Amino acid sequence: MKSHQLAHASFSIAGDELDPPFWTAYFGVAPDTSIAKGQRFMTPSGRLSSVPGRTGIWGIKSQQHVQSDALEPHLRYLIDRLALPRADLRERLEHAGAQMRFFCYWNNETGNRVPDVPDDIRIMMEAMGGTIEIDEYN
Repeated sequence: MKSHQLAHASFSIAGDELDPPFWTAYFGVAPDTSIAKGQRFMTPSGRLSSVPGRTGIWGIKSQQHVQSDALEPHLRYLIDRLALPRADLRERLEHAGAQMRFFCYWNNETGNRVPDVPDDIRIMMEAMGGTIEIDEYN
């Protein structure tokens, strides 16, 4: 197994009025990231933050669960884990004043890799009011 994957993805919902416990119950999934605006939170190193969260965030990641250098398996994992699409998700996001996204890490040091986000995933996210962002490293 490689020590460093060339791709992985996360799903997050963010907003100033975000209620992380609501989203945990809604999806039935324990988050990898859970921050309420104005409250201290656990950092990735396991320490309590020294400052309160600037905004609310709820999210999960694929990196520990999917071994692939392609984005599609990471995105499919997140979609399956969250039971997406959900007919009421867009309305719930709007009501909460929150935004939803897939954030994709893409390592392209060789310069010959093209991110593989299938059209059905792009269409699904757009229909639910979300975005897909790719952070490419050369």
